[in-house]
Amino acid sequence: MSAATSSSGREVQLLVTSAGAANGGGHDALLAFDSTGRAMGAFSTDPRIVDPRGLSLDPPGGLIYLNSGDDRVLALDRRAAVVRDSGRVPGLNPGGAVFGPDGRYYLTQRSRRTILSMPATLDGSAEPLLPDAVVPFPRGFAFAPDGQLYLASGVGPSGAGDNTIVVFDRDRTLRTQHLVSDPELSPLDLALAPNGHIVVASEFPFGAPDSVSSVREYEPSSGRLVRVFAPDRSLKFRRPRGLRFGPDGRLYCVGQDHVVAFDFAAGTFLGSVVDLPRLNGQALVLLASP
Repeated sequence: MSAATSSSGREVQLLVTSAGAANGGGHDALLAFDSTGRAMGAFSTDPRIVDPRGLSLDPPGGLIYLNSGDDRVLALDRRAAVVRDSGRVPGLNPGGAVFGPDGRYYLTQRSRRTILSMPATLDGSAEPLLPDAVVPFPRGFAFAPDGQLYLASGVGPSGAGDNTIVVFDRDRTLRTQHLVSDPELSPLDLALAPNGHIVVASEFPFGAPDSVSSVREYEPSSGRLVRVFAPDRSLKFRRPRGLRFGPDGRLYCVGQDHVVAFDFAAGTFLGSVVDLPRLNGQALVLLASP
């Protein structure tokens, strides 16, 4: 299937971070794919891009923010030039990231097991949003329109974790430690859907040879499981991460060897958008042509 087109008919390019050896092997690059899913090679070969992880567009859509395993955050323009650089932040060890309602850049810090914030200019210090070790291992987060924060609490490399969603109020006080009680949830990423529901990329049991990959949708106030999106088992889709909603109403998820897509309204699997051995995708963004 083709990758995507925008609602105005413009072609959409996919950018995907593919992990390096520190995260299980991969292409160790920010990769580009055209609207048919054809691999176009590295979007940027800047040497500061090391074991790339979280990936986000700034609110205007002109800059691409990337979390580098080199303990830094970079912002690239659409011509792939680095225009902002946080510089090395010792111990940053960043994971996923999103822009908050205040325009600041928020990212998970794996070592401290919390969320940090930075100014979008990347020229200020990183400040903690939540206490250290707020969850056993942060696996994606999102801000709701009312200011609440949803944080996926998953299993880390050590095997410790509690597989749920933690909710914080607007003032960042803990609202609930266990929003969901889903025995088949092991979160690897989290996003908010256009309908306000929570969607979570899950691999259960985490890291097991016979694990099952899915995207699971929850009602945000009760934590009730609404739907399960499942790729065709013959695809052997593993390590689902990088949830992203496209301008065409599709829900995209990147993982091992593939980027897959679902029709979110219908709840159906549309197929594999990208097929690339050793992809080990961590995050993706969609760039509509000018």
